[in-house]
Amino acid sequence: MAARRPETIAKQARARITRIREALARIDYLCSGTLLERTKMCGRPNCACAQDPAARHGPYFEWGHMHAGKLVHRQVSAQHATVLRRAISNYRLVRKLLRDWEVETERLIDAEQDSQT
Repeated sequence: MAARRPETIAKQARARITRIREALARIDYLCSGTLLERTKMCGRPNCACAQDPAARHGPYFEWGHMHAGKLVHRQVSAQHATVLRRAISNYRLVRKLLRDWEVETERLIDAEQDSQT
């Protein structure tokens, strides 16, 4: 199998970087952390939640994230949870895209170096 020319590798890497930049530009909300959906027992012995796990109260949403170096947990509304879910997903996507960008940058640097020698 013939080796690809450095110019071809560089062109492909630049095209991939362009696609990564376009994907990053489409992202609006961005937030780290974890979103938990919980149900709870109220503690009253005669309540249905004490006998049947399916009858527990909730769901309640809890967002855990780092703030000023400490893990913070906050209860949020269902509407807030919907936005947070998207923001957390976007955060994970951005991290993946940045790793991909780094790989393509290394490819590009190597190809440019190879074309100069």
